[in-house]
Amino acid sequence: MKILIVEDEELAVKKITKTLAAVDADAEVVGVADSIVAAVSWLESKPAPDLILMDIELSDGQSFEIFNRVTIKSPVIFTTSYDEYALKAFKVNSVDYLLKPIQKEDLAAALEKLGNLKDIYQKTPPPAATMSIDSLVKELQQKLQPREYRKRFLVRHAQKLVSIDTDEIAYFFSDGRLNFFKTFDNRKFVVDYTMDELEEMLDPTRYFRISRSFYISVNSVDQIHDYFGNRLLLHLKPAVDKESIVSREKVTDFKKWMGK
Repeated sequence: MKILIVEDEELAVKKITKTLAAVDADAEVVGVADSIVAAVSWLESKPAPDLILMDIELSDGQSFEIFNRVTIKSPVIFTTSYDEYALKAFKVNSVDYLLKPIQKEDLAAALEKLGNLKDIYQKTPPPAATMSIDSLVKELQQKLQPREYRKRFLVRHAQKLVSIDTDEIAYFFSDGRLNFFKTFDNRKFVVDYTMDELEEMLDPTRYFRISRSFYISVNSVDQIHDYFGNRLLLHLKPAVDKESIVSREKVTDFKKWMGK
């Protein structure tokens, strides 16, 4: 297997090369590129390798730019320092992602996965394969970019509009007709968004949708009790005049969220 390494750290290149030799005796590093420019030049002037190991962050920018400058026909395994939780969403059939520093067992698993997928690259016409990689790169690029979440809401109070910082909001809830939120100092306002829209606006590290009608701040949870049907009953602050219950399908994710 002929492999191109795109990596700007010399020590990382040495470690990858050593690890490759340990997990696959047939692996041959045919080139090393330490920048976007160098990678584009290599790919334009040499035959496509069997595999590219590509770091996301390079000295002259993110390696996604390589895909904008040259057609890549090879399978790509990205290497990155982003946390493992963020990467789980991107485990797909045609591209893999390894957390740095790369571990021997992780690289071995990725190469085994690649071996199982060789038929895809042999049977899929290059344009279609390239389109698949391009779409995955764009998705990864979008997901890894810092996301802006809602910082405040403009709501009506009496005869005027007031701006409420998201930090002040304890929870959102629905009465079946309208959606509301309550602040930590127990003020209640109507909000002109659906629960699904709010889910896209709010930082998931701070807010969690426990059911169809409740979206709560981590700081609003006062007590957690077991409830029948494998659900959880929450006591929120400030107090709410309806039961705030974590639905059965949300319980596992809710516990993980509260434990972070």
